Amino acid sequence: MQIEKYTVDELNHQQAKKHQRRFEGVATDINNLDEVLQKLGIFNIAIPSWALGTGGTRFGRFSGGGEPRSLEEKIEDVGVIHALNKSSNSISLHIPWDIPDNASAIKALASQNGLHFDAVNSNTFQDQKDQKLSYKFGSLHHVDKAIRKQAVEHNIEVIKYGKQLDSKALSVWLSDGSNFPGQLNFRQAFQNTLESLQEIYAALPDDWKIWVEYKPYEPNFYSTTIGDWGQSYLLASKLGAKASTLVDLGHHLQGTNIEQIVSLLLMEGKLAGFHFNDSKYGDDDLTVGSINPYQLFLIFNELVEGMDARGMDHATSIGWMIDASHNVKDPIEDLLQSVQAIKIAYAQALLVDKKALVAAQNNNDVALAQEILQQAYRTDVRSLVAEASLRNGGALDPINAYRKLNIREHLIKERGLKTVATGL
Repeated sequence: MQIEKYTVDELNHQQAKKHQRRFEGVATDINNLDEVLQKLGIFNIAIPSWALGTGGTRFGRFSGGGEPRSLEEKIEDVGVIHALNKSSNSISLHIPWDIPDNASAIKALASQNGLHFDAVNSNTFQDQKDQKLSYKFGSLHHVDKAIRKQAVEHNIEVIKYGKQLDSKALSVWLSDGSNFPGQLNFRQAFQNTLESLQEIYAALPDDWKIWVEYKPYEPNFYSTTIGDWGQSYLLASKLGAKASTLVDLGHHLQGTNIEQIVSLLLMEGKLAGFHFNDSKYGDDDLTVGSINPYQLFLIFNELVEGMDARGMDHATSIGWMIDASHNVKDPIEDLLQSVQAIKIAYAQALLVDKKALVAAQNNNDVALAQEILQQAYRTDVRSLVAEASLRNGGALDPINAYRKLNIREHLIKERGLKTVATGL
């Protein structure tokens, strides 16, 4: 389904006076208001094709109904999200879960919904139907060259699909690792991975990038061949200028200082971008900002500072994408919440008094530095995010609009209660 703009405008009109009071109350204290609104207005976060359905665990999966049954319906759902928040203008495909059978038709449908295609994602962590060789013991790191070759060829095939859709990046996450001591020769596994990635890298078009993701554990629990940002950075450095490190916020051990990792990768020009989510224990894939919004703000503070130091465009220089599992929520509502949380953290980071913070740091004034950061964090920027959405033609309150328009009910009526999204 597509949302008519007049329906969003009617809802905005109902909230206009309340919004204006809140906006004016915050705006008067912001010196760089126009700059903040302009940056918020062009900042977009990609939606992954696998996030439009209800996730689950090994214990069960509980669908809310109306899930997208095809890539076309997934594009329509992302179109709904973008129509409401005007901050989700791209979709990231996972291959082979969402193979475009007719690239021209798929691109046309995306364009009708105001969308384009972000990075494409490969999958060598599962065995697919009719697959000749198994990835049970790994893919790009496997001891069997034939299995490594199969995994390399899959990634090259994903690049082919991406080229048809005008994507510009390949995202690679490996589950390769070991569950028991002695299972792997660590050096050989890493070397095999590097050689496999070099073959994939050689197949990249000149204007493409490859993003190397890392994860400390799961599904292997003794070792992961690309287990942390240092291993990813080492691979990206050996591959070349078109390779960089992708940071998934859930792919860290508890207590890891992600903001420091981000700062150093930016400094080295090797930060590919983000998969946003949140976690309480590990790779929980929870809604962005639902557990630790202050950490998200601190990460964005480093991002803004680091990108400004390098003269980078906040909106386009690196990749921004959500990667979460909506086990008990309506997936579209969860994605709307996630985008709002990301933009709130970004807006707060834009309000940090950079000159004052640098002065405090240079004077070793620890208390003042903390106050400067928390002053920005404690500012209620929701009306700024809402104003940026309004100026772009989106909803002041996207989740409220989603509910008022009964979108899930419409999707259930159109698709049925028992549908299962592709890839799930």
